[in-house]
Amino acid sequence: MDARILRIAVYTRVSTEEQAKEGFSLDAQLEKLKSYCKARDWIIADEYIDDGYSGRKTKRPAYNKMMNEMNKWDALLVIKMDRIHRNSKNFMLMMEQLNKNKKEFISMSESFDTSTAIGRFVMNIIQGIAQLESEQIGERVYIGMEQKAKSNGGVLGFNIPYGYDYYDGKLTINKSEGPVIKNIYSWYLDGKSMGEIVEMLNYGKVPTKNQGLWAKKMVSTILKNPIYCGYLHWEEYINKSDHEPIVDIKSFNAVQRSIANKGGNPTKILLENSSNWLPSVDRR
Repeated sequence: MDARILRIAVYTRVSTEEQAKEGFSLDAQLEKLKSYCKARDWIIADEYIDDGYSGRKTKRPAYNKMMNEMNKWDALLVIKMDRIHRNSKNFMLMMEQLNKNKKEFISMSESFDTSTAIGRFVMNIIQGIAQLESEQIGERVYIGMEQKAKSNGGVLGFNIPYGYDYYDGKLTINKSEGPVIKNIYSWYLDGKSMGEIVEMLNYGKVPTKNQGLWAKKMVSTILKNPIYCGYLHWEEYINKSDHEPIVDIKSFNAVQRSIANKGGNPTKILLENSSNWLPSVDRR
């Protein structure tokens, strides 16, 4: 054992269900862990006991207290890995937090100890498997979203854009933000630069959706987003939506041409009465 590990956070947990069905004893767990520490000359920094809490959730008072008191201990000790988490994702998130704070994890029964070379090796394997699972889930989600976009399946996952509210699966115009979108398009078509528009909005104390200050990137995103003329855009797919537009297609197209003429990178131009797209430079 690494001699630098001196202070141990001892964690024990038992759920109400386990108490009733399996007869788990907190006292028995605690006694074994204390003896384990004594045999290795480790100092017990504190004991954290969750009585009647499921390992599938992280909302446990003792667990949360322990993770907030990392400055008090060098290693976390449990009798079995399922005492700390019964959810692999939560376990990996905990391990990331421990690694970030240079803390070790030890499971007594499974001889799993991240302070040893073999323990770190096993941890790398576990993390690799978790990463593979995460990427596979991501791939499946992407395929599902692509299929939805191809079939014009409606709104895909995104942050609610400025100018709209999202309720019950539908986009509706926000009464205070909608007019701001119209002003942004109008100002730009009148010759104002994106930087000047930012200054006008901040000077007028117009809040962003997060109640913050405006930035040039935010105005650029608004001017290039076809959602404001009634279309939904995901990757290379564009679909007519049933939500109410804030600006008309002509204004949107005109803004894209203006952006292109100024050397910018516009969104492709919508053909009126069509779902086809053409690059701005082809529409001049």
